[in-house]
Amino acid sequence: MVGRIDAVLAELGETLPDAPAPAANYVPYVIVGDLVFVSGQVSKGTDGLICGKLGDDMDVAAGQAAAKVCALNLIAQVKAACGGDLDRVTRVVKLGGFVNCTPDFGDHPAVINGASDFMGAVFGDAGAHARAAVGSSSLPFGVAVEIEGIFQIS
Repeated sequence: MVGRIDAVLAELGETLPDAPAPAANYVPYVIVGDLVFVSGQVSKGTDGLICGKLGDDMDVAAGQAAAKVCALNLIAQVKAACGGDLDRVTRVVKLGGFVNCTPDFGDHPAVINGASDFMGAVFGDAGAHARAAVGSSSLPFGVAVEIEGIFQIS
């Protein structure tokens, strides 16, 4: 049986990747009570890492696409945390977004909207969340975007 959220992802034409393995000494998520804290997910899609620096060799639209890939990876981690049942997600609580950018780049919120908009498309009203969008002079492996998340589950 396909769950409601899985059906939404299919309608959007999206396939979740396998939950990415940690790249260092940390766990991909921690469950505390009814909250799942998901470690930062970098912009790594089916074709590999999405690298670039906003304000230099990457525009906002490409940054938004990279942020959406981070959102897919976040959802994959939550699915693993929920034993494969995304219908257990009751709320996207918060996203923390980091944008690899030049010092004069100031459109961090627009970049992270790529993830925020996707969370809304997938989870509906439960996808509305608190958020931070921060610029960074570098990110791991030169990726364009990294996003962490907090999700409430039943």
